[in-house]
Amino acid sequence: MIAYSDDRISIITQEPRFHAESASSAFTPADARNAQRFHRSLPGYRETPLVSLSCAAQHYGVDSILVKDESQRFGLKSFKGLGGSYSMFRILCERLSLDPMKADYTTFLDERIRQECGKIEFATATDGNHGKGVSWAARLFGCRAHVYMPKGSVEARRRAIEDAGSASAEILDRNYDGAVEYAAGLAEENGWILIQDTAWAGYEKIPGWIVEGYLTMVSEMESQLQGKVPTHVFLQAGVGAMAGGVESCLISLFSGKKPSITIVEPTEAACIYQSVLQGDGEMHSIGGNPVTIMAGLNCGTPCRVVWPYLRDYTSCFCACEDSVTESGMRAYASPFGTDQKIVSGESGAVTWGLLLSVLRSDALRRLFGIRPDSVILLINTEGDTDPEGYRRIVT
Repeated sequence: MIAYSDDRISIITQEPRFHAESASSAFTPADARNAQRFHRSLPGYRETPLVSLSCAAQHYGVDSILVKDESQRFGLKSFKGLGGSYSMFRILCERLSLDPMKADYTTFLDERIRQECGKIEFATATDGNHGKGVSWAARLFGCRAHVYMPKGSVEARRRAIEDAGSASAEILDRNYDGAVEYAAGLAEENGWILIQDTAWAGYEKIPGWIVEGYLTMVSEMESQLQGKVPTHVFLQAGVGAMAGGVESCLISLFSGKKPSITIVEPTEAACIYQSVLQGDGEMHSIGGNPVTIMAGLNCGTPCRVVWPYLRDYTSCFCACEDSVTESGMRAYASPFGTDQKIVSGESGAVTWGLLLSVLRSDALRRLFGIRPDSVILLINTEGDTDPEGYRRIVT
């Protein structure tokens, strides 16, 4: 099944399969618009830009290279606040018997409602950005949160979680899956609500709401594209919640001309890639303690609620060494010609690093079907969430 492999990149290709049963439960543009309606009510909301790298596109002989830049979303340097806030909103609406189709953030400014929210505590595990989003959302709603991070997490990301809102954050001597298990156990023991961005049998509703929150990016892009239809979309993945949700929504949005989707992961934690490689259609976990600078993608098990879309809708699965994202970070920081500089962290730049490798290789351009009329879409999922690490790589 491996179509290409060198010392930096391994690629699996397949013909996507659009099953009726998957389409009936897909994340849709309507879900995206519902999430955006809520996010528009939040203080500090503004659309993040869709940046056109027109000089790079001209240099490499394609129509467009477009980057949805999430590096300044809500001042959190990551898109993750979208999922954390929307899922917390849906949970609180359910707890307080509010209609989520009519309520929004302003509903929670009522003193009686805020008093009830103050009694509620959340728990989650994170590689960094999801926990920051949950901490920030907890402060918005007047709740408390407890955040647990896997072994190897940098102290700057732990501090950023606490600084972002009303959460305590602790680094554990466990891998990511172990941190999820630990957070889930404490939530059950203490009566907290687990707000986790991955899913398993019996725990799917809340991760589904998190995925729906991410879709605000798609709702924004729908108007920002100004009629352009992406031919190729590159999405980075940890557990794959963002990637699978965005993939499903884009396939629905552009059903008449479905784009080619590529899922990109770190080689050391490529749980989606390895699951596809097994060839049995099931999810598989990565054991041990994977080491990669792509901290936000350092996850061991795919997210169950999006696995069908990742498995069936994707054209290419890529596992990339850290050097690939380092090249992407530097290229964003020192762009072609008059292209806008983009601050992109280790988990944000891997798709650009991979795409550059593809564009520079005739063989890979053929493999990915890159042509002069290609419209290529990327998402920069984070800014410099580890400032010291960012400076070390780009300077």
